[in-house]
Amino acid sequence: INMNNSKLVAGLLMFFSSFLLFRTSMAASNYNIVSFGAKPDGRTDSTKAFLGAWQAACRSAASVTVTVPRGSFLLKPVVFRGPCRSRITFQIYGTIVAPSDYRGLGNSGYWILFVKVNRVSINGGTIDARGASFWACRKSGKSCPPGARSMTFNWANDVVVSGLTSINSQATHLVINSCNNVIVRKVKLVAPDQSPNTDGLHVQASVGVTVTDSSFQTGDDCISIGPGTRNLYMSKLNCGPGHGISIGSLGRDANEAGVQNITLINSVFSGSDNGVRIKTWARQSTGFVRNVLFQNLVMRNVQNPIIIDQNYCPTNQGCPKQGSGVKISQVVYRNIQGTSRTQQALTFDCSRSNPCQAIRLHDIKLTFNGRSAISTCRNVKGVKAGVVMPQGCL
Repeated sequence: INMNNSKLVAGLLMFFSSFLLFRTSMAASNYNIVSFGAKPDGRTDSTKAFLGAWQAACRSAASVTVTVPRGSFLLKPVVFRGPCRSRITFQIYGTIVAPSDYRGLGNSGYWILFVKVNRVSINGGTIDARGASFWACRKSGKSCPPGARSMTFNWANDVVVSGLTSINSQATHLVINSCNNVIVRKVKLVAPDQSPNTDGLHVQASVGVTVTDSSFQTGDDCISIGPGTRNLYMSKLNCGPGHGISIGSLGRDANEAGVQNITLINSVFSGSDNGVRIKTWARQSTGFVRNVLFQNLVMRNVQNPIIIDQNYCPTNQGCPKQGSGVKISQVVYRNIQGTSRTQQALTFDCSRSNPCQAIRLHDIKLTFNGRSAISTCRNVKGVKAGVVMPQGCL
C-alpha cells in the first residue's frame, strides 16, 4: 500500500471508531425501559425493568434519560435510590399503572419513591394508582392498609416535575419531604370529590419549592403545607373540588419546625370546601406561621373562602380546653374576590393563648347569594385597607 492509501485507511478507521464511540455514548444517554424487559401491555410486571434502567442511569457519568414509551406499564412499589453520578430525566410518554388489587400498594405506604436523589426531572406522562377499590375499603369500615402516596421525594434536591398527570391516588398524589429547590409545573392531580385523603400535593420540611400552572381536583387538600416548609411560591393554580390550599394542620407535636415565606398568587378556587386556610391543633407547640401572602385570588362558590382555625381537635383527645401554641403572624390577604357557598365568608378563629398578629386585609370582596357575607373573629389583631367585604372584624 502506498503512503497515501495507508493515511486514508487510518483516517477512515479513526472516523469509524469515533462514530462508534459517538453511537455508544448516544445509546448510553437514553435508557428505554422496554430494552430492559418492560412490556407495554399494562399486565406484565415491569418493576425490574424500571429498576434496571434506573440503576444504569444512576451509574452514568453523563446526563441521561430514562424513557417510558407509549403504552401502559404495570409498576409495583418501587424505590429509586440515589445519590447518582449525574442528572437523570424520566421522560414518560405512556401510562404507568399500579397493580389492580389495592393491597399491591397499600401496605408499603408509597408507590413511586425517590430517595436521596439530586438533579432529577420527571417529564410528561400519566400515573394511575387505581385507587377506587382502596377508597371503597376505607368507606366500608373494614380494616384496610394505610394506603400509598403515588409519587414521593424524600431528601432530594434540584427536582423538576413537569407535565405529569396523576390520577386516582390511594392517598396523597405527590409528596415533597425534606427537599431543596423543587419545581412543580403543569401538573394535573385528579381524584373524585369524595375520595378520602387524596390530597394533591403535600410539602413539608422543604425549602425553595415552586408550584405553577397546575390544576388540582381531589378529595382532600389541593395543596397541604406541613411543618418546616420555607420559601414556597405558588402561582396560576386551579383548585377544586377539594379542601382548598391549607397551611397545616400544624402543632400536632410539641416541638415542631415553623412555616414561613409562603406565597400564593393569581389562582382560582372552584367549588372547594376551603379557599386559603391555616389550621392548627389546639395544643401546646413551638410551631409558628409567618410572612404569608395570599394575593389575586378568585373564589367561585367556596365554602370557607378565608379561614384560620386554631382550634382543630378532631378526636377530642389531648387538646380540648387548650390554646394552640402555634404563633401566626404577618399574613396578608390582598385582592381576593368572588362568592362564598356559606354566609360566613371570613373566619379568624385564633388561639386564646397566642392571638394572631399583624393580619392584613386589603381589597377583599366576597359575597353570598348576591348579598354581602359575614365574618367572625376571635383573638386576632390586624388592619384592613381598601374595600373589605364582608366588613372585616379586624
